Amino acid sequence: MLKLSKLTDYAVVVLVRLSEEGGLQTSGGIAAATGIPEPTVAKVLKIMTSAGLVCSQRGARGGYRLARPLTQIPVADVITAIDGPIALTACVEHSPNVCESSGLCPVKGRWDTVNTAILDALSAISLADMHPVSFFQPQDHLAAKGPSGPGQSISTTAFVE
Repeated sequence: MLKLSKLTDYAVVVLVRLSEEGGLQTSGGIAAATGIPEPTVAKVLKIMTSAGLVCSQRGARGGYRLARPLTQIPVADVITAIDGPIALTACVEHSPNVCESSGLCPVKGRWDTVNTAILDALSAISLADMHPVSFFQPQDHLAAKGPSGPGQSISTTAFVE
């Protein structure tokens, strides 16, 4: 099973939360709003700051903010910042691991295609795509569409920075 770390999951939650309030937020405030323990939020914010996804401001009125809009932060960047390069097996290009059987492997280099497809897919999904759209649905847009009954859907646009 391909599985992300819990810290990566928390990082997505923290980054999406940073987009909701605008301005600076503290690690304690984010922890209170998300239910993630404050030491974990602080760890995530430190990693995200080092990766250039978050900016920090020190001082009494300090805190954290996104370095760029959610629409410009691919999920792949968050995964890489927390878990390192995305590599399905030890034999893919840019893998931090070394495959001991690479000299005898009949599929050597074949995983690169699969790994690239997954990396491309994760790079095409932004954190804005992970955000619950309901927070950004303008009421007049919904009213213009009318009520939605069974079999009907309402097309909405997410307003995310």
